[in-house]
Amino acid sequence: MRKGLKRLLWIAPVVVIVFVFMVLSRPGPLKVSVAEVERSDVRSSVANTRAGTVVACRRAMLAPQIGGQISAMYVTEGDVVEQGQLLLELWNDDRKAELQLAERNIKASRVQAEEACTIAATADKEARRLTRLLSQALASQEKTEAAVGRADATEAGCRAARALISVSDAKRDIATASLAKTQLRATFAGTVAEINGEIGEFVTPSPVGIPTPPAVDLVDNSCLYISAPIDEVDAPAIRVGMPARITMDAFPGQIFTGHVRRIAPYVLDLEKQARTVEVEAEIDTIPAHQALLPGYSADLEIILAEREATLRIPTQAINDDKVLVLGDDGILQERSISTGIGNWDYTEILGGLKAGERVVVSVDRAGVAPGVIAQAD
Repeated sequence: MRKGLKRLLWIAPVVVIVFVFMVLSRPGPLKVSVAEVERSDVRSSVANTRAGTVVACRRAMLAPQIGGQISAMYVTEGDVVEQGQLLLELWNDDRKAELQLAERNIKASRVQAEEACTIAATADKEARRLTRLLSQALASQEKTEAAVGRADATEAGCRAARALISVSDAKRDIATASLAKTQLRATFAGTVAEINGEIGEFVTPSPVGIPTPPAVDLVDNSCLYISAPIDEVDAPAIRVGMPARITMDAFPGQIFTGHVRRIAPYVLDLEKQARTVEVEAEIDTIPAHQALLPGYSADLEIILAEREATLRIPTQAINDDKVLVLGDDGILQERSISTGIGNWDYTEILGGLKAGERVVVSVDRAGVAPGVIAQAD
């Protein structure tokens, strides 16, 4: 009896210690990140697969029509120019001399025509006078006929002299066109982005199939758009005029509103099996204090549909149309849901959840499963 009591007194403390150890070592509730089911706006959208680019509506890689030595450069990089403004000029003293000669020939032709036509007018007046006297038997037939012949001849000489003026004008036009080939002018109003060449250097037109750097790169910064590749799977849902959200690395945290202006009528086959469609979007309003430059990288989000004040949850909480709900009792419950439109951030909830309920967003955390006791972070 005493032995049994003594053994019981020895075992009891051990049991108490083991019980306390088990209680203390038992894990507490699993920590999870949750989000409340809320009412707010949800957008269905598609985005570019690779970085897009800010592109100028007009950009011209300009070069003279012929080769030659640069004799004058009238602009520098960054200059704003008007349409038709002279940018650079090749050596063209010979062509300028030809144009000057053509202009002087025009002046000489006009003087000659004036002389010939004055003589013709005088001869015509004399012929008319003798014809009138002949009708009154006061002039001979022979003199009258001779005067009429001279009048006709001088009139023909007048017409010939005037025709020579047209020939001289044509020669001037040819000389002007020849000179223009040595002059590079702005095809539109814009900004000089780049100049390749210095005074004294030679420039040559690009051979067929072999592009060479342009003498002047002219960009129209007054009209810009975003060009971005969209996956071929998403492209059929896009329509011209759809709203778009545009972000740029150059302006972090800022969103520009815009709209789709063009969808390329073909598919690009670029890297391996990645096929994309080029989509262009135009920015609705560019703040006056921000200077957008062609070549900036940009991301394009095209809004396909939008719901206002609808139930939504973070998209990352959904797995095969199921979510884990953290109940008031602290136990994770699996719930089937029906969804509407959505994007990478939020998804519309059509059924299966109520506003205020908490869904688990850290679904990939170890230990997260239905029936587990959990606690919100």
